[in-house]
Amino acid sequence: MSNAFDFAPLYGSMIGVDRMVDLVEAALRGEPGGAWPPYDIEKVGEGRYRIHLAAAGFAPSDLEIIAQPNLMVVRGRSTADATGRTFLHQGFVPRDFERRFELADHVVVRDARHTHGVLTIDVALELPDALKPRHIPISTTGATLALERPARRHAA
Repeated sequence: MSNAFDFAPLYGSMIGVDRMVDLVEAALRGEPGGAWPPYDIEKVGEGRYRIHLAAAGFAPSDLEIIAQPNLMVVRGRSTADATGRTFLHQGFVPRDFERRFELADHVVVRDARHTHGVLTIDVALELPDALKPRHIPISTTGATLALERPARRHAA
């Protein structure tokens, strides 16, 4: 089964769609690190989102969040030292990871918390004032409309 889509028709009728196409293609490719660690993305309000990422075994100092335009990278580097410990079974092994989140234009990282093995990251859409809808008042003074036809000249 092929996941190849032809986006060429979009280029003929839409300007600036190349970024959207890149995002769709990246989503179809999947992440190279697989599905670990698992995460949830929750909508918590209009233009506000919360990411919960499983980070059990990682101290806050083992985690790094890098925010840049249209991209947030979350990295976990395990510094747990198991020397001197003997495990009969070790099913809980924090392994290094890097997870990338593509962000839409004007989405910013607001806050991050690490509680009970879960890294919680709040992001929000923050439109600049120039892009927010504005109410334009309609003036009724100072402008006149020429509704009358110009007078006809009669030949003498």
